[in-house]
Amino acid sequence: MEWDNDIPVCKGADHMEWKNIPWKHIEKRVFKLQKRIYRAAKRGDVRVVRKLQKILMQSWSARCLAVRQVTQDNKGKKTAGVDGKKNLTPKQRLTLIKNLRIIGKSKPARRIWIPKPGKDEKRPLSIPTIHDRALQALVKLALEPEWESKFEPNSYGFRPGRSCHDAVGQIYLSINKQPKFVLDADIAKCFDKINHKALLEKLNTFPTLRRQIRSWLEAGAIDEAQLIPTSEGTPQGGVISPLLANIALHGMEELTKKVSKTACLVRYADDFVILDKDITVVQRCKEAIEEFLKGMGLELKDTKTRISHTLQKYEGNVGFDFLGFNIRQYKVGKCHYGKTGGRYESKILDFKTNITPSKEALKKHTAKVGKIVHNHKDASQAALIKHLNPVIRGWSNYYSCVVSKKTFSKADKNTYQQIRAWVVKRRGRNHITKVMKKYFHTINGRKWVFSTREDNNPLRLLTHAETPIVRHKKVVGEKSPYDGDTLYWSERMGKHPEVPKIVATLLKAQKGKCAHCGLLFKDGDNWEIDHIIRTTLGGNDNVQNKHLLHRHCHDYKTARDKQVAGNKELERYLDQNPF
Repeated sequence: MEWDNDIPVCKGADHMEWKNIPWKHIEKRVFKLQKRIYRAAKRGDVRVVRKLQKILMQSWSARCLAVRQVTQDNKGKKTAGVDGKKNLTPKQRLTLIKNLRIIGKSKPARRIWIPKPGKDEKRPLSIPTIHDRALQALVKLALEPEWESKFEPNSYGFRPGRSCHDAVGQIYLSINKQPKFVLDADIAKCFDKINHKALLEKLNTFPTLRRQIRSWLEAGAIDEAQLIPTSEGTPQGGVISPLLANIALHGMEELTKKVSKTACLVRYADDFVILDKDITVVQRCKEAIEEFLKGMGLELKDTKTRISHTLQKYEGNVGFDFLGFNIRQYKVGKCHYGKTGGRYESKILDFKTNITPSKEALKKHTAKVGKIVHNHKDASQAALIKHLNPVIRGWSNYYSCVVSKKTFSKADKNTYQQIRAWVVKRRGRNHITKVMKKYFHTINGRKWVFSTREDNNPLRLLTHAETPIVRHKKVVGEKSPYDGDTLYWSERMGKHPEVPKIVATLLKAQKGKCAHCGLLFKDGDNWEIDHIIRTTLGGNDNVQNKHLLHRHCHDYKTARDKQVAGNKELERYLDQNPF
C-alpha cells in the first residue's frame, strides 16, 4: 500500500476492502490538513485556505471518513431519505466513497415530524439521502476548521469542544463580581427562516462549493408525497445545518462590543443573553441585534425575550433561566446604615451567585420518570430499574457542576413517591409495610433502597443525591480542537460533567485512546463500552473486564464475533486476545 505525500489518496484504493482500510493513517492525514486550514484561516491567508479545502474534499481519505460517519457512527444511520437507502453493506460503502463528488446538485429531503419535548407541538426534520448526508459530512470537514478560526469566543452551541456548561460558566464569570441587567432572548424559528442569499454571501466560499450548498438549501422536502419548496431556512436534520446556522449568527458578539465594550453576549445556538450593569446599554444592544437579525431574515421571539436583573427585581423579574439552569443572585452579609439625602438607609455589602437546575427542568424530569414508571407497571422490578438508572444518571450528571444538592433531594423524593405508587398498585394497600419490604432493602447501611433481593450483587435504583458536585472548568478563550493541542482536549474530555463515571475511568486507564485503533478520542466521537471477555464465556461485569471503543470499532468486533459464532475454542481465544 502506498500513499501520496501531498494529497491523502491511497494508491490502489479501488481494490481495497472496507475492513482493510487503514483508518489510523486516514484520520491523521485528514486532521493534519484540517490543522493547516485552521492556521491559514487564522492568519487570513484565504488563497491557501481555498486550496487546502479543495485538496481535502477531493481526497480519498476524507471521503472515507465522511461515509463512515453517516453509515456507522451517526445515530440516524438507519433512517432513510427519499431514495429509501439505509444500512449500507461494506461493498456499498466503498461504492459511495468512489461516487462522492461535488456536482452542485442534490435530491429533496424526506420530511418527518417529531414532537417537541414537553409540548404538544411538533417540529419538522428534513432527512437527506445517504449520498447527500455523506457529501455534507465531507464539506463540513473542510468548512469547519476555517470557521472555527473565525467564530467568537462566547459562541458555544454546535461547536466541537464546547458545551452548555461552558456557556453557563461564562455567564458566572461575567456576573460573579457585579450584579447586572440581562436580556434573555430567543430567535423565532431560527433554522426555518434564515435568508439563503444573505447566508451564501456571508459564507463567501468558492463558486463550486457555493452552488452545492445552495442546492441543499433549495432542494425542497417531500412530505406525504408532496414536494414542499424551501425558499428560506436550513433544513433541520442535515449534517451541515448546525454549522450553517452558526455562520448565519456569527457577528452578534462583535456587534454588542461596538455598542459597549462592557457588554457581554453569550450564545448557545439560537438562545443568547446580553449582560451589562447599565440598563440603557442592554436596550441599545437589543436594538442592534434586532437590526442584525433582520438582515438574515430573522427576528426575536417576543414571548421568550425579556429584560431582568440578576439581583433585584426589574419589571417584576429577577434572575433568568438559560439552558435548563436558573441563574440568580441573593443579598447576603451585614447591613451598613448611612445617611443619604437627610434620611438613614440600609445597604447590603455583599451578594452571592447561585446557579441551580430550573423549576421547569425538574418538572420535565419528574414527568419523564413518571412516564417510565407508568409504562413499566407490568414489568419486573429489575426491568424498571434498568430503564430508570440511565435517565437519573444522565440528568444528575448534567446538573452536577452547579448548586444542585437541594434539587437532587427534591427529585429523589418525587421518584420515591412514584416508585411507592408503583409498588402499591401492584400489590394493593393491605399489609403495605410487608409489601414495601419486598421491594426496598438496606444496602451498605442505607435503608429503603429500591433494589432486587440478590445477596451478592443486587440491582439497585440510583439516587440523584449520590452524584458528587464538581465544578466545571470553562474552555479557555478561543481554543479549538483544530489548534493541535491534543493533550488539552483529551484531558478535558474525561472531566466533562456529562461523561459517565465508568467512561471517565476507562478514558483515564486507556490514556484517552480507543482500545482497538489506538487513536485518541476526539470531541464528537461516538464510543461504546465493550466486555473484554464476554459474560457468556465467564467474564464478569467489573470495570477491569471492560474497555472503551469507537462505535465503528465496536461494529467491527461484533461482526468478527458473528463470523466465529459456534466455534467455542476460537471464541474464547479471540475474547482473551481481543485485537
